[in-house]
Amino acid sequence: MSFLDEFQANLESLPNILQKKYSLLHDLDKSLQEIQRQNEQRCHKEIEDFKREVRAGNIAPNTSLKFSDDAVDEQKHGIRIADEKISLAAQAYDLVDTHIQQLDQYLKSFDDELRRERDSVATTTSPATSLDSGTKSGRSSEGGRGRKKSRLATATIESATAVANPTGVELDLPVDPNEPTYCLCNQVSYGEMVACDNQECKIEWFHFGCVGLKEQPKGKWYCPECVAPKNRRKGR
Repeated sequence: MSFLDEFQANLESLPNILQKKYSLLHDLDKSLQEIQRQNEQRCHKEIEDFKREVRAGNIAPNTSLKFSDDAVDEQKHGIRIADEKISLAAQAYDLVDTHIQQLDQYLKSFDDELRRERDSVATTTSPATSLDSGTKSGRSSEGGRGRKKSRLATATIESATAVANPTGVELDLPVDPNEPTYCLCNQVSYGEMVACDNQECKIEWFHFGCVGLKEQPKGKWYCPECVAPKNRRKGR
């Protein structure tokens, strides 16, 4: 049985256990209130009897009042019930607190497992990222503008990405803060990318999805940032 299954099994029984303890607390509270009521009546009667005896001269005025054994026993019994109520309340609190600690432990274990999976995915995709960066570096060293991203690099990246993320869902992976960013989205290199043929383009490389491409463009291609100034000049 996994930790989660065990926690769920224990959690399902918690409401019934707490209900029994709260029901017992309710019964004890009713008993304590009844004992207090009876004791107050008894003590009030004994005080009034003591006052009458003092007024009648049967008891000296400086005599101390002493309650009967029955009144004292009622008070002791009330104290025992009150102590039992405190004990039950503490048990209920400890029971809930134990389940909270178990939940915290489960969440910590789950978080550690997710962190290990993210690290594993990052390790799997790091060679492709290095290759991708090398391709973009080669673009400047080879000279000339307008060369699109290497097909070999693209295929390698897609293959590594498919292994690391077979569902195609975007993963929130840790990113090296020193890795350069590209595109309109200002994110690191991933997937297929295309280079702008404007030699003065400040961004240079763009993700297919961010610029609405599904395949490598034929001929020269200009990014939206560079196309807009060209269109304005033509309009004049």
